[in-house]
Amino acid sequence: MELSEIAGQLKDLKNTIHDRGAAREEDVKIVLIYAFNATGKTRLSVAYKDATKQEEQHTGVYYNAYSEDLFVWENEPETQLIVNGSSLNQYHSFIDEDKVREKLKPFKPQYDFEFVLHANLVDGIESIFFFLPDDPDRKRIKISRGEERIFVWCFFLALFEVEGWTDQQSSHFFIDDPVSSLDDHNIFITASTLYDLIETHYKNRKFIITTHHIGFFSILADWLTKGDKSERYRKLTKLFILSQKSGDLTLESPKNDVFLYHLHLLQTLEKAQAEQLYTFHFALLRQILENIASFLGVGQFGYVLNQIGIEDTEQVTRIINTLSHQKVYHYQTEVMNPDNTELFKEVFDKLKAKYNFKLHAEVAA
Repeated sequence: MELSEIAGQLKDLKNTIHDRGAAREEDVKIVLIYAFNATGKTRLSVAYKDATKQEEQHTGVYYNAYSEDLFVWENEPETQLIVNGSSLNQYHSFIDEDKVREKLKPFKPQYDFEFVLHANLVDGIESIFFFLPDDPDRKRIKISRGEERIFVWCFFLALFEVEGWTDQQSSHFFIDDPVSSLDDHNIFITASTLYDLIETHYKNRKFIITTHHIGFFSILADWLTKGDKSERYRKLTKLFILSQKSGDLTLESPKNDVFLYHLHLLQTLEKAQAEQLYTFHFALLRQILENIASFLGVGQFGYVLNQIGIEDTEQVTRIINTLSHQKVYHYQTEVMNPDNTELFKEVFDKLKAKYNFKLHAEVAA
């Protein structure tokens, strides 16, 4: 299937809703797509832009690799982030620096910044320079690649709120992989900020979100289909794998694709256990337990905990559910504490021993 065909499929996507014995069609409002790198995520965003144009005008707004490419470092004579010219410059003068700082706050940045505007305000922001908050001389510094990506994402979150852009191109948001160059800790804070954006706009705008990161995909999928507020989102959401088989691109269901979704989650947690565990890894562990429970035909993952030899399964179930909550990503996103680490390792190690997963085998797309 060509990317243009997939874009058309996404544009017209509907869910069949069954209510009191009657069936009706409703537009899908939230589409979440997992894809390996180089599968065509960014090109899909361009194809979707073309598929949804009306009278040659864009109907939605986009965040993708082109958005990130608007920001380029200049090291000499000044250390600053240059903002290349684009159609968005006309909206820059309406962005409040404090609004960007507000978006950055969950990431706990170690720097502050200042916009440098063009003399003609219509030309927008010329550059951005960064400095340490406690430096009275505000000596310019260069932030890391990950910090830069977080800053650009938060810049766009603030830009999304500027009148004149998103209210005119109000059909949809297409968000392509906002987590490139980020570590796991910041990937899941980004997931939380994107979830907040969905909460604000899902009634009036469609969301298409693509990512190469299985954890980012899984957490958003979990919040949208199983979380505290999932009742409002579940029937409006579709999950896909952008899969390439025999040279042909297709959209597959995570439940049906030979992609072995759960195995990728297991491999992610195996790597995290060897390197660094964060609280959010309990959310991925819960999804694996639920997948196994579903395969075994039981309703709750507490049964799986019992089968692998965990004592006091009710208490452990409560802990895992609590640490999978979306609010954890606002208030408890640091390194997993020793007690939780011990519990995580006990469950994960017993899970691997019981079901003898082969985690180092390569999984085909």
